Amino acid sequence: ALCLPAHFRVALVTKNTLSLSASDWAQGGIAAVVAPDDSNDLHIADTLHAGADLCDYSAVKFLIENAAECIENLVEMGVAFDRYNGNLAMTLEAAHSRKRVLHAADTTGRAVVTTLVEQVLQRPNITVLAPALVLDIWKQQGRCHGVCIAYQNRIYWQAVTAVILATGGGGQVFAQTTNPVISTGDGVAIAHRAGAVLRDLEFVQFHPTALTKPGAPRFLISEAVRGEGAHLVDKTGHRFAFDYNPAGELAPRDVVSRAIFSHLQKTEPDPATANVWLDLRAIPVDRIQQRFPNIIRVCQKWGIDVFSEPIPVAPAAHYWMGGLEADLQNQTAVPGLYTVGETASTGVHGANRLASNSLLECLVFGAQFRTIDLPTAPVPPAVPQNIQPLTLAQSDVDWFKTRRKALRKLVWQSAGIVREQTKLDAAIAQIEQWQQEFQQLPTSQVLLNFTPVDQATFQTESEFHNIRAWSELYNLLTVSHLLLKSAAFRTESRGGHYRSDYPDTLDDWRVHTVIRGDQWSQGAVDRAD
Repeated sequence: ALCLPAHFRVALVTKNTLSLSASDWAQGGIAAVVAPDDSNDLHIADTLHAGADLCDYSAVKFLIENAAECIENLVEMGVAFDRYNGNLAMTLEAAHSRKRVLHAADTTGRAVVTTLVEQVLQRPNITVLAPALVLDIWKQQGRCHGVCIAYQNRIYWQAVTAVILATGGGGQVFAQTTNPVISTGDGVAIAHRAGAVLRDLEFVQFHPTALTKPGAPRFLISEAVRGEGAHLVDKTGHRFAFDYNPAGELAPRDVVSRAIFSHLQKTEPDPATANVWLDLRAIPVDRIQQRFPNIIRVCQKWGIDVFSEPIPVAPAAHYWMGGLEADLQNQTAVPGLYTVGETASTGVHGANRLASNSLLECLVFGAQFRTIDLPTAPVPPAVPQNIQPLTLAQSDVDWFKTRRKALRKLVWQSAGIVREQTKLDAAIAQIEQWQQEFQQLPTSQVLLNFTPVDQATFQTESEFHNIRAWSELYNLLTVSHLLLKSAAFRTESRGGHYRSDYPDTLDDWRVHTVIRGDQWSQGAVDRAD
């Protein structure tokens, strides 16, 4: 929004508050080549290696060569990165060959987002609509013409010149996730219904170390903790990660997550509810206090003293590498529809994201909107001819809640860290049945047949939340079906996608998974060679 030319009128639509996002929750930092002993070539090589032969080279090169300028812009805006002897401080994270992760203690995302929000609220051309909900894309004559939006007690169609989807990932499709409750895959689902091309949806990064205290949310314990020297141990104190990979705790995230999964399968009677331990006591106390104050606070809240005892952890769904296929200018296959951040598949992450490249991707690709080229002719607004009051039946609302919980459990069990064909097929069949039931609900009969001449009104804030519950379940059903079908389509193991029935990584699958409508196919990867 800040990078869009100032002569555009920009509406920033968010279903909660501007600050609630995965970006705000990002702990570790932002990867960028700043240190004299580092180089773009090294960062590119690390990214390509982590991406397991599925990164698009041109996108990776573009990301990394534009990183330093984005960091400079953030510093000029006032983002207070940690410093050491006056210079930007950097730490090491898994699969990086150099210390190149800039940070602001363990709340880097919050430091960035807070600064950006302050800037946005000062811009006269940007209007924040909150809470508001985009239900679908208005597509006309082959291009994006606007959105169907729920805002200020009505659902209506808003004509616009362009739509940018920056709605984050879909972690809430899994029962165990580090993502905020709002991360329901909205952008991917909405764009799929509008005819955009999707890519690589089977690749989900499961973060190995999420807090597993009973009653606590799956709070992320940053990878930077292991980068600073924390040990991953089982209940006997054994550093088991080295049994599965020579890099131990600093192997790529998918490797560490599978090591935990495999170890619990071997050593625990009920591995689904078991955990391992992250022991920070090898790190000097003052270093822990300086680098991880937020982790200290959250652990203390749940009765864990990180200075005297290890933290109970287990893997949880963290980051979605796939998304809407987009070029270096963030354009999707639908004219007038753009995407950026975790919703997008630009090709920079491949099959497994390199740690701390995600905030960098948001910044570098967000900056490309400085040169966006949009038509100047005004888009005719929708003129409502059919205005009707909308009240959701309580039976529908109850159905949303029970199905959402069941859906998340199903996807976690069938498409979590380890996948296999019979479970995938059974889950796909179940979701297809739920989709049919969903379409028959009275609420769906109204909203799924909503056209640009329709407008609905609702009276209360609770009704808005009910409409949001309907919309989020609609999107979760859509993206879970797409994810499961993609996982079944790729008959190999690579990066964040592991099939126990196809455990090998195969040359024939050095390709993107591409979804057009209801068709799955393979797509070429852009390689340096």
